[in-house]
Amino acid sequence: MDTPVKFSRISRAGSAVLVGALALTLAACGSDNNTGSDAGTATASASAPAANISGTFAGAGSSAQQKAIQAWTAAFQGQNPNATINYDPSGSGAGRDKFIAGGLAWAGSDAYMSTDEVTKSQTFCGTDGAIDIPVYISPIAIAYNLKGVKDLKISAENIAKIYTGKITTWNDPALAADNPGVTLPSTKITPVHRSDKSGTTHNFTDWMNKLAGDVWTNPGADAWPLQGGDSAQGTSGVAGVLSATDGSVAYLDDSGVTSDLETAKINVGSAWAAPSAEGAAAVVSASPLATGRGANDLAVDIDRKATADGDYPLVLVSYAIACQKYSDKATGDFVKAWLSYIVSADAQNAAAQAAGSAPLTGDLQSKAAAAAAAITAG
Repeated sequence: MDTPVKFSRISRAGSAVLVGALALTLAACGSDNNTGSDAGTATASASAPAANISGTFAGAGSSAQQKAIQAWTAAFQGQNPNATINYDPSGSGAGRDKFIAGGLAWAGSDAYMSTDEVTKSQTFCGTDGAIDIPVYISPIAIAYNLKGVKDLKISAENIAKIYTGKITTWNDPALAADNPGVTLPSTKITPVHRSDKSGTTHNFTDWMNKLAGDVWTNPGADAWPLQGGDSAQGTSGVAGVLSATDGSVAYLDDSGVTSDLETAKINVGSAWAAPSAEGAAAVVSASPLATGRGANDLAVDIDRKATADGDYPLVLVSYAIACQKYSDKATGDFVKAWLSYIVSADAQNAAAQAAGSAPLTGDLQSKAAAAAAAITAG
């Protein structure tokens, strides 16, 4: 299981003050009881409405959501002292599987359900099935550990060549061409991927496929499609391998990039962009909802080829997956209150401070709130 890790900074997206300012600007136009000190300062200004919720409720899935869920849990349990929320950041695929099997109140996932998964969810959720509600928007960073190199650019084509074994050392001519004036060592490159089924992997492989399809021919998928290579479970597991391995590179939610690692800029059209909450929010805001979904299913079809000024298309939208109707009233009442809270402005701003994520705003936030409010029980 992916265990909580404490970090020496809030996120690479910027300071808490900067992210708080971002939240205001946008508004104007992971089985642990996650109540650790990471979330303490982030939840100071957030409040969860008391809903007379009592009982113990389990969720699991996305490790990218873990720091945000810590913040949300602290606030919600503070206002609902008879409620206990346990969240296992075991990976998006594991969370979806366990939810569909009826073992969770809700799941967190960095990729929305497939059509087959929606159909399977009817066994647990009834004929209305389950829905995807966006709760967390974050850039995925290309993080690396390379002594002496602080400012690196890696294109989608070159990261795809690294992961497919076509580029094996840091001083490869293709990397040197993207980094004029930077002295790159001959250090062997150690690419690291997620060992568990991961929505972060799904988003990363989808981005490579859309931007470097001649090199990376595999479609987006939760499970890493290639054999071999270094791997680790969960966001913190990948960060740990990176920290311990000179010459390593990996993809992970920006909130999980520890202070001893660097992040590369990626190509966005003819420009280069560093991971940022602003850039992630801009891409999601301009991306359409996926077609063929139910009225309250808010799956986002991310535009990986976005090239507007400031865009950062290597982004994930992380969802809460929930039944539209719960047979158990206590569980249904909890999920409705819990999700209504975490899509609220207070909770989204708390997540921005805790994890550097981009708050839900505008039409997407309104639709998420309506979808949560439509959940029924009993």
